[in-house]
Amino acid sequence: MNVARRETRAIAIYDTYAARALAGETLGRDDARAVLSAPDDDLRALLLAAFRVREQHFGRRVKVCLLRNARSGLCPEDCHYCSQSAVGKAAIDTYRLLPAEQLIAGAEAAVARGAHRYCMVTSGRGPSARDIAEVSEATRAIKARFPRLEICVSLGIMNEEQARTLKDAGVGWVNHNLNTSERFHPSICTTHTYADRVATVRAVQRAGLATCCGGILGMGESDDDVVELAFALRELRVDSLPVNFLLPIPGTPLEHGPSVTATRALKALCLFRFTNPESEIRAAGGRERSLGTWQALALYPANSIFVDGYLTTEGLGAERARRMIESLGFTAEVEADGAFQPVHL
Repeated sequence: MNVARRETRAIAIYDTYAARALAGETLGRDDARAVLSAPDDDLRALLLAAFRVREQHFGRRVKVCLLRNARSGLCPEDCHYCSQSAVGKAAIDTYRLLPAEQLIAGAEAAVARGAHRYCMVTSGRGPSARDIAEVSEATRAIKARFPRLEICVSLGIMNEEQARTLKDAGVGWVNHNLNTSERFHPSICTTHTYADRVATVRAVQRAGLATCCGGILGMGESDDDVVELAFALRELRVDSLPVNFLLPIPGTPLEHGPSVTATRALKALCLFRFTNPESEIRAAGGRERSLGTWQALALYPANSIFVDGYLTTEGLGAERARRMIESLGFTAEVEADGAFQPVHL
């Protein structure tokens, strides 16, 4: 088969996947596996098909998000990928929950860097009553100053009552990732279960909050595990779906893990777009290392990114991210008036 004929055939196949996603139909598991195992020569056709779905739901807008590590280290869980876990020996800063003033300052920094969503993250199994109270206090102050800034929190395993308290304070999203498939989960964590994670997502939904729930690729999972994760997230109807790529951090059990290649990362993002067409898809942690100079291509299937780093690792700065977004004709998502205007108290 000559190159032109092969490309035409690939375009037809992946356009069919896009059409099914746009029609609200579920991609078959065989087709989902075919996306992950697609020849690298098909990548252009695959990205353009995924972009059809992305453009239908999100146009060319890119949601910029910024993280604040609100409590670092000191975690009793044994998540093998995490530098803050009980089994990790990574050289990181450790500290208790930051005071409200510093969390508010983080929100100010997020707005200054053009972020539309600000996510406060704490290490630990789950939040205490004091954690909920203090994060709620900070959220109220942030929303008073920046009413339209989207607030997300990632506090670990929580129940519906805790989620309702956060919602009342002005939190709009709760992040709690499934991370991988139910089958593979015991290989990366033994101190809590996959079912614990699903229960938290459902509790958040019952409380009326939007869900931010995705996974991590590159931990030793199979293609079938990635496919099962994609379908589990579809079943949960998650609102926001961060796709992380393992950063093998020295001092963690997965420190010698292989990097996710750029082509593998892009194919996975396309898969999550086809299977979760209406969800925000965020090219998240590790994208800088896995995608390198191909980072901008992630914006064809994904409509959101983090800027200015992650919990204990660095990331692309806000200004460089802005230039990257604009380089392919995308635009950072802003309010109707063009900016977040702080309310001066």
